[in-house]
Amino acid sequence: MRIWVPRDSAAKALGADAVAEAVAVEAAARGLDVQIVRNGTRGMIWLEPLVEVEQDGVRIGYGPVSPGDVPALLDGKMRSLGPVEDLDWMQRQDRLTFARVGVIDPLDLADYEAHGGLAGLRRAIAMTGAEIVAEVTGSGLRGRGGAGFPTGIKWNTVLNAEADRKYIVCNADEGDSGTFADRMIMEGDPFCLIEGMAIAGLGVGATRGYVYLRSEYPDAIAVMQAALRVARGAGVLGPDVLGSGTAFDMEIRVGAGAYVCGEETSLLNSMEGKRGVVRAKPPLPALEGFLGKPTVVNNVLSLATVPVIFEKGAAHYAGFGLGRSKGTMPIQIAGNVKRGGLFETGFGMPLGDLVNEVAGGTATGRPVKAVQVGGPLGAYFHPDQFDTPFGYEAFDRAGGLIGHAGVVVFDDSADLLKMARFAMEFCAVESCGKCTPCRIGAVRGVETIDRIAQGDADAIALLADLCETMKDGSLCALGGFTPFPVMSALERFPDDFGRQREAAE
Repeated sequence: MRIWVPRDSAAKALGADAVAEAVAVEAAARGLDVQIVRNGTRGMIWLEPLVEVEQDGVRIGYGPVSPGDVPALLDGKMRSLGPVEDLDWMQRQDRLTFARVGVIDPLDLADYEAHGGLAGLRRAIAMTGAEIVAEVTGSGLRGRGGAGFPTGIKWNTVLNAEADRKYIVCNADEGDSGTFADRMIMEGDPFCLIEGMAIAGLGVGATRGYVYLRSEYPDAIAVMQAALRVARGAGVLGPDVLGSGTAFDMEIRVGAGAYVCGEETSLLNSMEGKRGVVRAKPPLPALEGFLGKPTVVNNVLSLATVPVIFEKGAAHYAGFGLGRSKGTMPIQIAGNVKRGGLFETGFGMPLGDLVNEVAGGTATGRPVKAVQVGGPLGAYFHPDQFDTPFGYEAFDRAGGLIGHAGVVVFDDSADLLKMARFAMEFCAVESCGKCTPCRIGAVRGVETIDRIAQGDADAIALLADLCETMKDGSLCALGGFTPFPVMSALERFPDDFGRQREAAE
């Protein structure tokens, strides 16, 4: 009998380790031959710990499971959820990047290969660097951590750059509130990220890669380090990648938790042992990046999507999505929702369908008031905007951004003036301090919103002017994007700002 109990951080936080131990103890006491597989999470966090039991080759789900449920589970008396793959949450998805997460043993390379792993790398080995870059370009893959810059253009710039060394850097500094997809990949399918980075190395001529991983993710760090050892031992990494005659190796670099180090140039400074401050651009990291050499800097999700593009072909991947927003997006649903978790789907699903149908509305049962998309620097969407399709261009036209695709839901008890103040305060605390609009503007922003809360109506125009200055004058997205939550709160929820003035009067 095989039983899967997730080792994902979210599942562990909800008691998965205790459940796994209870299964082992109970099975031993009964003399049962049980193989416990510690997989990643399927992404249905409201059901964690989600235990799966194999029956006639089908994995049947049970959850949430507590240690006290284990005897009934082994007796076959616990009510099941049915086949996990048949659950509505799973059936509605287009799982490409996350196809193996929750399915395989994350550190079993043979299991990884049995589910399509390394097929993309083997195909890439037979291609030239230019052909590899062309395949990525043809897929329409765009950056999954920020403004959605086309991945193929970035790779092509590094490919054509003249240098004695080039680097691949994976930005795993997942710091946005309500986001956890990077962590899920690294804990649930680490070889996918390794394979994607190896393909990137072959494509642009880089022989060394780095994963910049935040210190707040100890489980992801441990799994990635273990996966690197397995990959080297199997020849996936090293001086002769899968017998190709080409070298590529990589290592983990752990950051100290600064939010601004999610910005690529600040990240590179941190990797070089310098203070994590933003660099002025140009020069672009693609030309002068890590240690002054041409460097591909991509998000975890971007690099982890590369293997499936090479396994199934660029046209297959580009067949999903909406307009220029091609492929799929792993959307992280959090906040006040009945069903929070990871949901991967092709671009184009209306925001309202995600909130009301997929997430099931609010956990409190109260009406949805606002949805913030894109982390703490993302805009707040009003329910009147719920017909907005989930895509880069559609969100841009609606005054928002997708960013890392974190979706955080608020019910009608939320105060958007306080949320706007939090955005400015967050920017002030996390600013690297290099540019004045961000460093000083955010502090003035907190003070200005406090004036509005005290009934100063004239301060509203001042806040709008300050946001315009921060947006146009900041060196990076921290100061440049902070106006998105502030101005969207002000413009779409004016009553929250008006009530404060009326209370003061």
